[in-house]
Amino acid sequence: MKFEVSVIIPMYNSANDIVRSLNSVARQTLRVKEIIVVNDGSTDNSADIVEDWRKKNPDMQLVLINQSNGGVSKARNTGLKNAVGNWIALLDSDDEWHNNKLQVQYETIMANPNIDFIACNPIREKIERFFWKKFEYLNKITVSNLIFKNYFQPSTVVFKQEIVNVIGYFDETQRYAEEGNYFMRIAHQYNCYLLNIRLINYGYDKEGFGHSGLSGNVVEMEKGELKNLKFVYSNNYINGFQYITALLFSLIKFAIRIIKVKLKNSNATN
Repeated sequence: MKFEVSVIIPMYNSANDIVRSLNSVARQTLRVKEIIVVNDGSTDNSADIVEDWRKKNPDMQLVLINQSNGGVSKARNTGLKNAVGNWIALLDSDDEWHNNKLQVQYETIMANPNIDFIACNPIREKIERFFWKKFEYLNKITVSNLIFKNYFQPSTVVFKQEIVNVIGYFDETQRYAEEGNYFMRIAHQYNCYLLNIRLINYGYDKEGFGHSGLSGNVVEMEKGELKNLKFVYSNNYINGFQYITALLFSLIKFAIRIIKVKLKNSNATN
């Protein structure tokens, strides 16, 4: 089976991080087919840095696409529309892959040819259990799992290009939790798996929520999560009991996050 990977990197004012991300792709033990960097209206010199990196790495096939600012979903969609590989890998401009990230995922796919979509842990080395689900090395993740926790951080995922032809693209009108919506749509129709190992450096240890210290970000994230739950319920991905249970769980998580952010901000001002 061919494993020709198009790496899609949305970029906005990423001058401090983009080289590390690009270098992590270049260092892969499994060579990629192309890197597509979508410059989403950056106002810094990110594009110049990418152009300079391309000149210094002529062996890497890099495509730089410049567009007006439209958000991360629009940038990812631009990359998806221009990708030529038969597999897609997403990478955020402030994340970094371990050198063997694609190699491990490829070997897992070869050993399990039913896999259409595969991710790995972004932060922890191993997940032992989440509620009733016990985690092994390789774990199938369904919509019923994703309504409680989004296991698929974008920079960890690799999926078949043919999925895009069926599922379509990211919702460009949704600014928060947009990746959760997309991955639920995929998981409804395709075999999605999680490798229970860490193969990336996630935003250089930024927190998964509220890393900017603004509670407003947490509020918008919650709105996005609730929108996703309503979407999967309305489209009969889950039943009413699952919807109510996931809704209550989401609201509890939201309350805890708000408290954590407020405590963090309070400590910062003391």
